[in-house]
Amino acid sequence: MLMVLLERESVLQDLAGHLQTATGGPGQMALVRGEAGIGKTTVVQHLIRVVPPHVRVLISACDPLVTPRPLGPLIDLAPELDTAVGTALSEALTGLGRPGEVFECLLADLSGQPSLLVIEDVHWADEATTDLLRYLARRLPDLPALIVATYRDDEIGPTHPLTGLLGTLAGYRWVSRHTLDPLSREAVAQLATGHTLDAEELYRVSAGNPFLVTEILCSPSENVPATVREAVAGRLVGLSDLERKVTDALAVMGHRASLPLVASVIPDIDSALEGVLACGILCTNGQTIEFRHELGRLAVLEAVPGYRRLLVHRQVLEAMRHGPVATDDLTLLADHAEAADDPAAVLEYAPRAAAHAAALGSYREAAAQYTRALRYADSLPLDKRAGLWEGHSLSCFLARQLDESIASRRTAVRMRHALGDGQREGEDLRWLSYMLWPAGKSVEAREAGLEAVRLLEKFGPSAELAAAYLNMSMFAAYDHEEAAVADCHARKAMAVGRRPGDAGAALQAQFHPAAARMLCEGSGWEECEQAVCSAMAQNLTLDAGFLALLMCWYTLIQHDDARASAAVQRSQTYCREHELLTYLHCTKAMDSWRLLNRGSWKQALDAAHEVLSHPLSPPIDQAIASTVLALVRARGGEPDAGAALEQAAHFVDRNCLIDLGIGWEGRVETAWLAGEDDRARTEARDGLAALAGRSHPWLSGALACWIRRTGGTPPPAPAAEPYALELAGDATSAAARWDELGCPYDAALARLSGDAPTLRRALTDFEALGARPAAARTRALMRIRGIRPVRSGPRAATRANPHGLTNREMDVFKLLGEGLSDADIAARLYITPKTAGHHVGAVLAKLGVHTRHEAARRLAS
Repeated sequence: MLMVLLERESVLQDLAGHLQTATGGPGQMALVRGEAGIGKTTVVQHLIRVVPPHVRVLISACDPLVTPRPLGPLIDLAPELDTAVGTALSEALTGLGRPGEVFECLLADLSGQPSLLVIEDVHWADEATTDLLRYLARRLPDLPALIVATYRDDEIGPTHPLTGLLGTLAGYRWVSRHTLDPLSREAVAQLATGHTLDAEELYRVSAGNPFLVTEILCSPSENVPATVREAVAGRLVGLSDLERKVTDALAVMGHRASLPLVASVIPDIDSALEGVLACGILCTNGQTIEFRHELGRLAVLEAVPGYRRLLVHRQVLEAMRHGPVATDDLTLLADHAEAADDPAAVLEYAPRAAAHAAALGSYREAAAQYTRALRYADSLPLDKRAGLWEGHSLSCFLARQLDESIASRRTAVRMRHALGDGQREGEDLRWLSYMLWPAGKSVEAREAGLEAVRLLEKFGPSAELAAAYLNMSMFAAYDHEEAAVADCHARKAMAVGRRPGDAGAALQAQFHPAAARMLCEGSGWEECEQAVCSAMAQNLTLDAGFLALLMCWYTLIQHDDARASAAVQRSQTYCREHELLTYLHCTKAMDSWRLLNRGSWKQALDAAHEVLSHPLSPPIDQAIASTVLALVRARGGEPDAGAALEQAAHFVDRNCLIDLGIGWEGRVETAWLAGEDDRARTEARDGLAALAGRSHPWLSGALACWIRRTGGTPPPAPAAEPYALELAGDATSAAARWDELGCPYDAALARLSGDAPTLRRALTDFEALGARPAAARTRALMRIRGIRPVRSGPRAATRANPHGLTNREMDVFKLLGEGLSDADIAARLYITPKTAGHHVGAVLAKLGVHTRHEAARRLAS
């Protein structure tokens, strides 16, 4: 019987409106959220009642398993889909296809007819299911469908797997959110009408939770119970021994179970089924039987004695093993095997469940299954245990559990060494090397990579040796070694591991040497771009995503705003489209760096905070974000910049700070901004000493300029073009080059060594950016050089402006309100488009907004 709908009418009306819009196109997604028992399912059931006849309804749900079934909701939907699509989907789910084929099957089916797709309890979703929702959400505008997903928002914390999906969906305008609040006192009183229970006490005990209210009201002979456990117990009082046995077994088996499986555990279930369903906490669709609410199941489960739970798990395990084992049952088998205290069964099913989950892209679930197997692995031969640790390591890495990934790979290395299996040990060392760098351990990463090469060279040409050489080619670029070193490693890789169809390795062999030339010599950008584009064109998803991410970093090192903006945009778009969440998250740290360089400091600060607040951000990303945070604070004159900079140094080793460039230069600049010129020179000289034998012109040039700015004489050092111009005494040309690169703060710094007009321009630019300490140092320098007049701080008009805008910025602000482009603004104000762009960036930063439209709305308000 459908529950009474109270205080949910507006949500239902909104959902009905979404359905009408979606089934005519474009598609929509509605997220219905609230605590357990708040009425999400009831709202969905009422929505289904108003679905027009021509709209197909598909209902599925996620199960509360310890380790969720990969794509569990799709498994439930398969019988209801079009015959051809359902068959293809079933084949894909058995592991015969890739996860993308599963998604494409459902997408094709939804494209064919207006549909309402409901997926309930996505807080229990496996990683592949969240990837499916992300996949469908991006394509909804082209589908005649409404997707309704329900979840418990009180269980979603910052580390919950669903948080990442919700963050992605936040950017889609066709996704709506609907929160169900507890019932009011009046609504609870209305539900209590006709009952002998005191409505106020009922409201106090239930806190307005509809499920608790309903469960309590269904036990009229009881006093108002204090917990749902007692409410559910009241419903079970009238059951016979057999009916209670069935209910207990179902609670042990999980939220949902197939009737044939239940019958195999309890042969005479048919005679008890009617009474079990009549108690109201379970329901059936003829194929499965399930608890109406997970709280009800948990209440029953708590009362089941331990010996009885063990027996049921063993019975279920035996029943499921008796016939053919489907791949989508592996997760359930592993769950029951562990609960049945059957180590042999755990070791039989958990690794298979892990491999199946990984094949479907559910890496967190794969890691959990490997963890389960490893708890019972002591009896296995050493090589089998090593294989489990290797699987666990890779799954953790792809699930962004970096510490666990590294620890497991170290264990595998030790086991392979003990076995005398040098080739597998070398492969594990190569993986360990690859994983250590994002952990900020660049020195150890390189050592592990070299050891991998030494070991694998003993066994002759192989794909593993080729991968080890490519790893070292990549490190040569990271470390700013001579381009010839990266090229040598790449050539060796192609010589020992060339195989037909290994296009990804060939493209990486092209990319890394070109990247080394780009960073050290200023050439090679076109070859890098060609490799990225080729990887994307050939659908080499992992290679393309990785190389696109590296291009973000490399363009940022070169302070090229146009190229960096394009690289970040491309990387983010590609990673979203292909669900490469690990790489996608890394681009956020890169974006904070990009925004810092272009002078958009408020947005840079927001991006840095987002990275630092995410619990799965790797140390390398946290180091970048902490440095950005420190520099924004220092440039704005805030007192706590040093703490953020020390935190950045804590995340990664000294060599990694040098690799990144921004980390070491940040130490020098913050010292200068604090007026500590001696410390700034010392930090700069230490950095140049650390660069001995390496060609890092974008860092060594910066450090040499800082020595010069603080009154020292820099030693000869490779310097990128804008730094070389400044070191040669051509402040005007250096600043012009920085302006071309889109870096206004760097341009202002270069102008500090110029003549009086150039210094005045530097002061104006620093003030426009809100760089108070740099502006103060500029004024002091002007006084020392006798340049007058020197304004003390912002003009009176700027101080009077509520947003701190200069007169020129106010002119730009007003033109933004007219919707003008940079070129149009430049024409109106008789300035260059690049200068107009800088003014626009300064206006957005001071207003604390991200887009021109937001600025225009602020003007109109």
